[in-house]
Amino acid sequence: MYRYDHYDQAMVDARVEEFRDQTRRRIDGHLTDDQFKPLRLKNGLYLQLHAYMLRVAIPYGTLDSRQMRTLAEIARRFDRGYGHFTTRQNIQYNWIKLEEAPDILAELAKVEMHAIQTSGESIRNISADQYAGAAADEIIDPRPWCEMLRQMTTFHPEFSYLPRKFKIAVTGGTATPGATTSTSSG
Repeated sequence: MYRYDHYDQAMVDARVEEFRDQTRRRIDGHLTDDQFKPLRLKNGLYLQLHAYMLRVAIPYGTLDSRQMRTLAEIARRFDRGYGHFTTRQNIQYNWIKLEEAPDILAELAKVEMHAIQTSGESIRNISADQYAGAAADEIIDPRPWCEMLRQMTTFHPEFSYLPRKFKIAVTGGTATPGATTSTSSG
């Protein structure tokens, strides 16, 4: 499992503080909904009918125990006690209050997680086969390749402002299928 170095941690911490300021400016009325929309989408925050939804990346589907405990605590404190794991190896919280979204991102950052590029027109979370590292037919573990792709594309302007979302799945086996893509606009 990839561990953040001090550059990774500094980048995620800076992004949290940047979004905290953007959220404060939206709540204070200094940003309109239209001005705030691309900022919140780059941080995985969708506006739904009754509340915000936050999509959190679980790169190549790998979690450690402290990350799992943090996801559960976020569900208890900021949602309705649960989250939804997606087919693209993310978790979604569907009842988020805007003023609490930066606090959630700060909690995620403490355990090397984020919601960067989980929405909007960008390369989304890089996913791996669910049996990565353990599949009998695996020629190579795909997770290091997923991490390399994640690092190369996160915040890169060529991959952050695409005309449409772009999803990547990597497998290292001969018989195990890769993930399927969706054509939804979310």
